[in-house]
Amino acid sequence: MRIRFSSDLFHRGCFCFFAALFLSFIPLSAEVTRFEVIKQENVMVPMRDGVKLATDIYLPGKDGKVAEGKFPVLLSRTPYGKGSDAAKTYTPDGYVVIMQDTRGRGESEGTWTWMIDDREDGYDAIEWIAAQPWSNGKVGMMGCSYVGATQHLAAMTKPPHLTTLIPSNPSINHGVGGIIYGGAFRLRIVNWMLNNAAKGSERARDPAFREALERQAKNSPYYLNHLPLRRGMTPLRMVPEYEDMLVEMLAHRRNDEFWRFSNVVDHVDEHKDLPVFMVGGWYDLFSTSTTETYMALKRVSKSPVHLIMGPWPHCSNRSSHAQVDFGPDASADMRGIQRAWFDRWLKGDVGKFGTEAPFRTPVRAFVMGTGNGSKTEDGKLSHGGFWRDLEDYPPPQAKATKFYLHPGGDLATTPPAKDRGATTFEFDPNNPVPTIGGGTVGGISGAWNQWGGSHIWNAPDAMPLSMRNDVVVFQTPPLERDTEVIGPVEVKLWASSSAVDTDFTAKLIDVYPSSADFPEGFDLIMGDGIIRARYRDSDKEENLMTPGEIYEFTIKLDPCSNVFKKGNRIRVDISSSNFPRFDVNPNSGEPANDYRRMITAINTIHHDSVHPSHIVLPLMPVEATSDSR
Repeated sequence: MRIRFSSDLFHRGCFCFFAALFLSFIPLSAEVTRFEVIKQENVMVPMRDGVKLATDIYLPGKDGKVAEGKFPVLLSRTPYGKGSDAAKTYTPDGYVVIMQDTRGRGESEGTWTWMIDDREDGYDAIEWIAAQPWSNGKVGMMGCSYVGATQHLAAMTKPPHLTTLIPSNPSINHGVGGIIYGGAFRLRIVNWMLNNAAKGSERARDPAFREALERQAKNSPYYLNHLPLRRGMTPLRMVPEYEDMLVEMLAHRRNDEFWRFSNVVDHVDEHKDLPVFMVGGWYDLFSTSTTETYMALKRVSKSPVHLIMGPWPHCSNRSSHAQVDFGPDASADMRGIQRAWFDRWLKGDVGKFGTEAPFRTPVRAFVMGTGNGSKTEDGKLSHGGFWRDLEDYPPPQAKATKFYLHPGGDLATTPPAKDRGATTFEFDPNNPVPTIGGGTVGGISGAWNQWGGSHIWNAPDAMPLSMRNDVVVFQTPPLERDTEVIGPVEVKLWASSSAVDTDFTAKLIDVYPSSADFPEGFDLIMGDGIIRARYRDSDKEENLMTPGEIYEFTIKLDPCSNVFKKGNRIRVDISSSNFPRFDVNPNSGEPANDYRRMITAINTIHHDSVHPSHIVLPLMPVEATSDSR
C-alpha cells in the first residue's frame, strides 16, 4: 500500500501523533535479538579421504563470545576465495554463515579438479556442520556461478541435513548446454582457467609462479587464437591439474560419463527433493541450463521450486548493462529475496511468503522491450520492460510459432511456396564471425548492438555484422503490433556443406529502425546458439556428413523474454561461427582439440517448401501483452 503525505504542517503533525500512538502499543517482547559476529578463521574441516578444507565460520555472538543456542546455517563453497560480506547481513539475525574454499583452492588441501570432488565434499561439509553444537541441523546454500553449481552437486548426494538452495546462474549441465553447447566449446572456460590458476591455485601461493601465471592470464587472446591446446605444450603446464583438465574438456564433446558429475537435467532423480529458488538472467551464459534445470526439478520435486529470470548478464541484477537500459524496475532486491526464502525454510517464518512477488507464483520473469527506444542520459538504448508472474516456465499460454526463412531474406509465418530455394556462403575458420555481446562473461557481455568498434578486439571497425558475406540475414517487415516472446527458442535448419564437418549458428535480434537518437538504428541481440554438424543427430555420438547431402539441424538458442515492439523487426542471422563465444570448427573432420588443418567450407542454407527452415518463437497471446501494461 502506498501512502502519500502532504507537505502541510497539519498533516505531518497528525502523522507523527498517530505514529507515536501506534508505537506505544508495541510490546517490548517484540524486540528482535541482534547478535555480534564472531569469526573463526581457517577451520580445517576433514573430508572422507582425510583432505581438510579451509573454512571460515561466522557465529552469532554475545558479549564477545559465541551465543548459546543452536542456529540455522548458510553455506557457500567457493573456488574464488572465501571472504564474504554475507555474515554482516545474516549473522546478526541468528544465522551461522560459513564460507569454505573448495578442494585445492585458496587455503584448502588437496588437488583441484573442475567440480568433480564437489559432490562428496559438499555432502561431507554439510554433515560436519550439522554435527556442530551451534547448528540446529538445517543447512541452506547460496552463491553464484561455480558457487551455485556446488549447491546442486551437493544436492545430488542427498545430504540428510541439506534443507534448501538458492543457486544463482549455476554452472552445471556441462555436457548439455553448459561448457559444451551443441558440440561446440564455450571458450569462456579457457579464460576461467587462466585467471583462476593465477588467483587461487596451490602453485599461485608462490609469488614467482603467481606473477608468471598472471602474465599468462593477460595473454588469453593468444590462447583463443591458437587452438587446439596440447598437454605440456602451453605455459599453463606450470599448473598441470589446470592444463590437464582444460585439454580433457576441449577434447571431450560427447554428453557421456565424462560430464556425468554435473549433469542435473538428465539425472534429476538423484537430486534431493527440497525447496529450491533458482536465479538466472536472460543474458547469462547459463540461461538455458538454469531454465532447463528448473523444468527438470519441477517434473520430479514435491517441494516448492521457484525461478526468477531478469534481464541480467552473469551474476548481476542491475537495471542496465552494456549498451541498454531496461528501466528502474529491472533490478531486484536479491538479498531481500534470499532472506525471505531462508527465513521461510530455515526458521519457519512464513511472513508474507506466498502473498507477494516473487513468491506468489513459481516463476517471475522480466519481459524486456517495452521502452520507448530513446537514448538515455548515459547514451544507452531505453529498451525497458516489466515483470510477469507466471504459473510455470515455459508459460503454458505461450504458443510455439514458426517463422520461416524465405529466399531474399524475408522471415514470415507463412512457409515457402517454391520447391527450390537456397543461400550459399563461404565459411573461413581463419576469419570467424566475431562475438558481440550475448551470453558471455566480461566487458562485452549482454545487451549489445551488433556492430563492431574499438570495444571489440576482433572486430575493431564500426560496421554492422550483417555486412559480412558469411552472415545470412532473414527478417520480418516492420511489425504491425507488439509481439511478446517468452520461453525456449530454437531454429530448425536444413543445410549442406562441402565439408564433412562444420558449424551452423543462429542469432535472434530485435531490430530498431532509424531514429533521431539512433540514426543507424540498433540491432539488439536477444540470444544465439550453435550446432556442430557431427552432433546433429545426438549429443552422445559423432556422425560426419557426406559433402553435398542435405541434413536437418536443430540449433538451440538462449531462451528469450522480450516484446518486439510495433515498428521493429524480428531478425534471424545464420552463419557458421561465433568467436570467441564458441571455438571455431576447422571443417576438417579431425578430432576435437587434435587437428592441424583449417579448411574453408562452402555451406548452403536450404529454405523451400521441401526444406522449410524456420525459427520457433513462443508467442504470448496478444491480449496478455495488452493487459500487462
